[in-house]
Amino acid sequence: MERPVTEADLTFEHVPETDQSFENALANARAGDRLTVDDAIELLTTGTDVEGIDRTRKEQVLEAADRRRAEVVGDEVTFVANINNNVTTACNVGCLFCNFKDAAHTFERDSEVETAGFTKTPAESREIVADAVERGVYEVTSVSGLHPAFALDAEHREILETHPEPKAVNYKPPERYATDPGTYAEQMDAMSVDDVHVHSMTPEEGYHARRGTDWSYEEVYGRLKEAGLDTVPGTAAEILVDEVRDVICPGKIGTDDWLEAMEAAASVGLGLTATIMYGHVDNEAHRAMHLKRVRDLQERVDGAITEFVPLSFIHQNTPLFEHDVVSGGASIDEDELMIAVARLFLDNIDHVQSSWVKYGDEQGLKMLSCGADDFMGTILSEEITTRAGGEHGEFRSFDDYVEMISSVGRVPVERSTDYETRRVIDPDDPPFGPQLGPKADGTPLLDADERAEQTVPADD
Repeated sequence: MERPVTEADLTFEHVPETDQSFENALANARAGDRLTVDDAIELLTTGTDVEGIDRTRKEQVLEAADRRRAEVVGDEVTFVANINNNVTTACNVGCLFCNFKDAAHTFERDSEVETAGFTKTPAESREIVADAVERGVYEVTSVSGLHPAFALDAEHREILETHPEPKAVNYKPPERYATDPGTYAEQMDAMSVDDVHVHSMTPEEGYHARRGTDWSYEEVYGRLKEAGLDTVPGTAAEILVDEVRDVICPGKIGTDDWLEAMEAAASVGLGLTATIMYGHVDNEAHRAMHLKRVRDLQERVDGAITEFVPLSFIHQNTPLFEHDVVSGGASIDEDELMIAVARLFLDNIDHVQSSWVKYGDEQGLKMLSCGADDFMGTILSEEITTRAGGEHGEFRSFDDYVEMISSVGRVPVERSTDYETRRVIDPDDPPFGPQLGPKADGTPLLDADERAEQTVPADD
């Protein structure tokens, strides 16, 4: 049951007020000094001494970030040939910013409510990924709801089956459901087709995979790595400030648990990414604090975080919007400043991603001049943003990428998930298709007929 948000919930201890000046913060950014939280607040607000966004100051921040981007990574814009294979939408956490989930009880065999969601068996996941690998895909990304029947592996299943209070650990046996998702280990193994890179198991899913036990996150992620997991997406971060999390996702793990899980994943040799989901009830102080926690985490994990991904809140169809808690998401100005300040603040993370799923093609390209240098991946299937009301489609071809990136004078580069392998693409040497995947041969991911079937709405 979703708890109604009250006015008291939105009275925050942390507010965007500082004793720093915008001019000093900008000078620190231009000089390449390590920025403070107060510096970040000044840059994100374009100065707490002015109301709203000052356009002249904003352009100064964007210019500093673009210059830093050029110094750190040059003119390459990277992307990856990947597919999203989210296993299930069944979830009962009740995050108010989410419309990806479907109530878990509606998936039960005896439910009288027809679910609009889905659950895939391990065999179905393998079939989907195997087809994608044949097309040239290198990476499969999988982020799922917290299905009550999910267990880490057979041993975890046995523990949950004999738990004296299964409801307290959010467990129901798979026999209760129309489709059995298997275990997390079985899903990781199923998606590990022909050395494809498996990017999965967020800290929230890591928590779900140890519930009812005294296992550490190291134990959990160690077993997942043995099953085929390669890297961990740092989603479920939202805003790493508990007073915000208490409003938008009170049922989720807290900031400390998220950070602990990420450190544990890195400690067993898994690579990481990191995200922020902003533009809802949060303010610039929260965003700055989040950046600080990510930067500090990168120090502790010895550089395991390969990229930072700002995710602008898509408000349509979400409980926060439907319950009139928010009237919309972040403005374009806020989006651009978030990318720029991330580039300037995160001096130990080389890559900042622009999400065409969140921003659309035109604005996504603009972000490449605000400090971003990565342009996501081909995806083939994208459910999370689309179900929340996003309108920017589900697929980008290599042709799309080469044309768009070249149009802004940058260099298109196919990359591996860990950024260790790159292939610079010559815009004058078509055809364009992936070459880094285990079965990639340079041909397009989809043929003309398949591409015509893809529904890709136009930008705003």
